Amino acid sequence: GFSVVVLPGEPALPDMVFAANQSFPFVTPDGKKRVILSRMASKERAAEVPFFRNWYVTQGYEIISISRTAEGMGDLLWHPGGRQLWGGYGFRTDRSVYKEISKLVGIEILELELKDPDFYHLDTCLAPVNETCAVYYPKAFTAQGCSLLKNHFSDLIEADEIEARQRFVCNGHSPDGKHFIVHTGNKKVCSELKKRGITPIEVDTSEFLKSGGSVFCMK
Repeated sequence: GFSVVVLPGEPALPDMVFAANQSFPFVTPDGKKRVILSRMASKERAAEVPFFRNWYVTQGYEIISISRTAEGMGDLLWHPGGRQLWGGYGFRTDRSVYKEISKLVGIEILELELKDPDFYHLDTCLAPVNETCAVYYPKAFTAQGCSLLKNHFSDLIEADEIEARQRFVCNGHSPDGKHFIVHTGNKKVCSELKKRGITPIEVDTSEFLKSGGSVFCMK
């Protein structure tokens, strides 16, 4: 029941398909549409950002630039139902940028250090489902990070090594708190979601897993 906007890909930019990374769009309390454009960690991906900028301009967004490296919604996740953001750092996003982004958005950012290079973005190891529930892979975080997550989610579904690392289960996405779109074959987490009345929607993202991304990375 959700409409999907599809941006055309560009030649020589194969990672452009991971559309979570180039920007962070948001709406202000008074209804203004704004977007923070990413400063990508690699030169190869920096060329993607102008194409997203052009689309946002056509949609009436105010464009905001930042001074430090940050990779958009790959490392910035909304806490469902709240006015808080989770911010990952350690591999792609400069931790110090969160003070700047917090002021720009007017939102508290809860910072999580990532310690495993296989989980280079926050969206690869944490998937908020609703206000109380999230799927996560604890080994991707420090002990302090796990404690912070437990303080804000009363129901954490722990992904195992295979589903997290090989099937990217934590890169799933819940658009409404009732459904969870996820790569096919993640039986353990899908079973836990069903117990909670959440419907998994399994899709085959196997070609994208080869480049290190799945459902959330592509939206």
